[in-house]
Amino acid sequence: MPELGQIVQKVRSKNAGPFWLTIDIFCGDSAAFDRVVRGLGTDRVAALFRAETSDVKRFDIPSLNVVKFSLPRPAIQGTPEDRDMHGAGWAPLLAEIEIN
Repeated sequence: MPELGQIVQKVRSKNAGPFWLTIDIFCGDSAAFDRVVRGLGTDRVAALFRAETSDVKRFDIPSLNVVKFSLPRPAIQGTPEDRDMHGAGWAPLLAEIEIN
Protein backbone atom coordinates (compact mmCIF):
# COMPACT_ATOMS: atom_id res chain seq x y z
CA MET A 1 0.00 0.00 0.00
CA PRO A 2 1.28 3.49 -0.76
CA GLU A 3 1.98 6.00 1.96
CA LEU A 4 -0.04 9.19 2.27
CA GLY A 5 2.98 11.29 1.26
CA GLN A 6 3.18 9.37 -2.03
CA ILE A 7 -0.46 10.10 -2.91
CA VAL A 8 -0.75 13.81 -2.08
CA GLN A 9 1.19 16.95 -2.97
CA LYS A 10 2.08 17.97 0.57
CA VAL A 11 1.46 17.21 4.23
CA ARG A 12 2.13 20.18 6.51
CA SER A 13 1.81 20.56 10.26
CA LYS A 14 1.99 23.73 12.26
CA ASN A 15 1.23 25.39 15.49
CA ALA A 16 -2.39 26.41 16.00
CA GLY A 17 -1.92 28.29 19.25
CA PRO A 18 -0.49 27.17 22.58
CA PHE A 19 -2.97 24.30 22.97
CA TRP A 20 -3.57 22.94 19.43
CA LEU A 21 -1.72 21.59 16.39
CA THR A 22 -3.06 21.46 12.86
CA ILE A 23 -2.09 19.13 10.03
CA ASP A 24 -3.03 20.02 6.47
CA ILE A 25 -3.09 17.47 3.67
CA PHE A 26 -2.93 19.14 0.25
CA CYS A 27 -4.23 16.50 -2.12
CA GLY A 28 -3.72 18.32 -5.42
CA ASP A 29 -6.71 16.89 -7.24
CA SER A 30 -10.14 15.44 -6.54
CA ALA A 31 -9.03 11.83 -7.10
CA ALA A 32 -6.37 12.07 -4.40
CA PHE A 33 -8.78 13.97 -2.15
CA ASP A 34 -11.43 11.26 -2.48
CA ARG A 35 -8.84 8.58 -1.77
CA VAL A 36 -7.67 10.34 1.38
CA VAL A 37 -11.22 10.99 2.58
CA ARG A 38 -12.09 7.29 2.12
CA GLY A 39 -8.80 5.83 3.32
CA LEU A 40 -7.81 7.94 6.31
CA GLY A 41 -10.16 7.86 9.24
CA THR A 42 -10.03 10.22 12.18
CA ASP A 43 -9.56 7.21 14.43
CA ARG A 44 -6.31 6.30 12.66
CA VAL A 45 -4.98 9.83 13.03
CA ALA A 46 -5.92 9.86 16.71
CA ALA A 47 -4.21 6.51 17.29
CA LEU A 48 -1.06 7.64 15.49
CA PHE A 49 -0.75 10.71 17.70
CA ARG A 50 -2.03 9.03 20.87
CA ALA A 51 -5.02 11.32 21.14
CA GLU A 52 -8.64 10.61 21.92
CA THR A 53 -10.68 10.31 18.72
CA SER A 54 -13.26 12.68 20.18
CA ASP A 55 -10.55 15.36 20.61
CA VAL A 56 -9.42 15.25 16.97
CA LYS A 57 -11.28 17.64 14.69
CA ARG A 58 -11.47 16.86 10.98
CA PHE A 59 -12.25 19.26 8.17
CA ASP A 60 -12.76 17.97 4.61
CA ILE A 61 -12.56 20.89 2.18
CA PRO A 62 -13.41 19.56 -1.31
CA SER A 63 -13.27 22.96 -3.02
CA LEU A 64 -9.55 23.10 -2.13
CA ASN A 65 -8.83 19.35 -2.21
CA VAL A 66 -7.59 19.66 1.38
CA VAL A 67 -8.14 17.52 4.46
CA LYS A 68 -7.27 19.15 7.76
CA PHE A 69 -6.92 17.67 11.24
CA SER A 70 -6.63 19.68 14.44
CA LEU A 71 -5.70 18.06 17.71
CA PRO A 72 -4.64 19.08 21.19
CA ARG A 73 -0.91 19.51 21.73
CA PRO A 74 0.52 16.88 24.09
CA ALA A 75 2.15 19.72 26.06
CA ILE A 76 1.37 23.42 26.16
CA GLN A 77 3.55 25.31 23.70
CA GLY A 78 6.70 26.75 25.22
CA THR A 79 6.66 24.69 28.40
CA PRO A 80 9.67 22.52 29.28
CA GLU A 81 7.65 19.45 28.22
CA ASP A 82 7.04 20.85 24.70
CA ARG A 83 9.31 19.02 22.26
CA ASP A 84 8.14 20.78 19.08
CA MET A 85 7.48 24.48 19.62
CA HIS A 86 6.40 25.12 16.01
CA GLY A 87 4.47 21.89 15.46
CA ALA A 88 6.42 21.07 12.30
CA GLY A 89 7.47 17.56 13.31
CA TRP A 90 4.01 16.00 13.09
CA ALA A 91 3.55 16.04 9.30
CA PRO A 92 6.27 13.47 8.48
CA LEU A 93 4.65 10.97 10.84
CA LEU A 94 1.29 11.28 9.11
CA ALA A 95 2.89 11.27 5.65
CA GLU A 96 4.20 7.75 6.34
CA ILE A 97 0.80 6.22 7.15
CA GLU A 98 -0.40 3.71 4.56
CA ILE A 99 -3.56 4.48 2.60
CA ASN A 100 -5.78 1.98 0.75
